[in-house]
Amino acid sequence: MKDSLKAGVSFTTEALVEKDKTIGFMGEDLRVYATPFMVQDTERSCRDFILEHLDGGEDSVGARVEIDHLGPTLIGQTVVIEGKVTEVEGPRVLFEIEIRDEVDTVGRVKHTRFVVEKARQGGRLEKKKARLTEAGVERTF
Repeated sequence: MKDSLKAGVSFTTEALVEKDKTIGFMGEDLRVYATPFMVQDTERSCRDFILEHLDGGEDSVGARVEIDHLGPTLIGQTVVIEGKVTEVEGPRVLFEIEIRDEVDTVGRVKHTRFVVEKARQGGRLEKKKARLTEAGVERTF
């Protein structure tokens, strides 16, 4: 991880709210930006930002999302995701994010990510696979 990743650094990204990012359970006329996609857009924005501050062979994984979805955003609107790093402690990086559409603040998020070495993470996954095999769990995918 580079020294440039520190408290106070910030980013801004945008995301278009397309139909596949909306809820459909209340009918077509009531489709709005779905909370799970707000989470996805937030995580993706934070990961893309953090990648600029990592060394080769590193990436980051999300560990926690605390979200307040404050209001609706309609299909075709654009949300602006403004994030700020509030703390870096070892591999743990904390973010605070505000999400706005063209007229309202629609979300506030606290997000935790961990910087990981991809090779080491691969080793952890291999150990998990071995434990599944030992437990007699069949994977169907």
